[in-house]
Amino acid sequence: MGLFGGYQMPIQYSGGVKEEHMSVRENLGVFDVSHMGEFVIYGPNSFKLLQYICSNDIKKLFPGKAQYNYLPNDNGGIIDDLIVYQLKKDKYLLVVNASNIEKDWKWINKCNKDFNAKISNISDQTALLAIQGPKAIEAMQPLCNINLKDLGNFFHKNSRFAGFDNILVAKTGYTGSGGIEIYFDTRYAEKIWDKIMIAGNSFGISPIGLAARDTLRIEMGYCLYGHEINETTSPISAGLGWITKTETEFINYESHKKSIECGTDSKLIAFEMDARGIPRSGYCIFDEKENLIGKVTSGTQSPLLNKGIGMGYVKSNFSANGKKLYIGIREKFIPCTVVKPPFYKIKKDKN
Repeated sequence: MGLFGGYQMPIQYSGGVKEEHMSVRENLGVFDVSHMGEFVIYGPNSFKLLQYICSNDIKKLFPGKAQYNYLPNDNGGIIDDLIVYQLKKDKYLLVVNASNIEKDWKWINKCNKDFNAKISNISDQTALLAIQGPKAIEAMQPLCNINLKDLGNFFHKNSRFAGFDNILVAKTGYTGSGGIEIYFDTRYAEKIWDKIMIAGNSFGISPIGLAARDTLRIEMGYCLYGHEINETTSPISAGLGWITKTETEFINYESHKKSIECGTDSKLIAFEMDARGIPRSGYCIFDEKENLIGKVTSGTQSPLLNKGIGMGYVKSNFSANGKKLYIGIREKFIPCTVVKPPFYKIKKDKN
């Protein structure tokens, strides 16, 4: 166990990180991610508020659709990244990072003074379990009264699940191996967990801790708040231009529009080690002349690829795919190559 975002969280279970990681890649695993924060924003001005505080275009949402977003600040950085679910007309669910719940809550309420939307923090009453892996859909289908195969990526539906009504079932996973996430009242958490483990038993289900969650998301090249993105990070440098819709005129959109048009001094890269060595957050990145050009934000030994992989910021002119760079590991310069993420290529479901 370890402290994460103000919560005591399981770092790993008895099997170990690699075993848990491979369970998700090959079978399925269940993550207790109830530490995440949930806000409900509703009322006639909810859309206008969200369009102002979110980077993506909220107009593209409709009931049953979800969208990846970030909350821009006044200084060109990122307050948090989040997922917005439209539950019904004029009602939205925001899922934010645990470590940012209080900060996000204050920021949204501050911005809401000009909109007067209704906002409710339901974080303490909401449990969240993620059942991830190629066998997750088949294993969980008997517990659910909607056809999980028909639920598209970044869509969600209310369903009866494991004998309980009004469960929000979504497909917005953080692992790259498919599966579902379920949001429900914390009072049901223990019973639903047990039923998930029973239903997944014959499919090889395992409980998964934070350590494997991190190796899984690094293999996908996904950003983690506090590592790849933070209050001072340019979302354009971080590769989040695809969710930066400046035409909506969100908070401080002008600075991001300029970054899109003119480029940024640094860029987030993904890289694979060319020799033995595990990159870690904070390690220095060098060019071929041993000049310091950046730092690693996340790194690990990929359980699937059996090699060191990582992400980090470098000067933009060193960010091209195929570029040869070096990571400083124990006073040695270990070679690596810039690659296009994800490191793990998702297998398409033929069904």
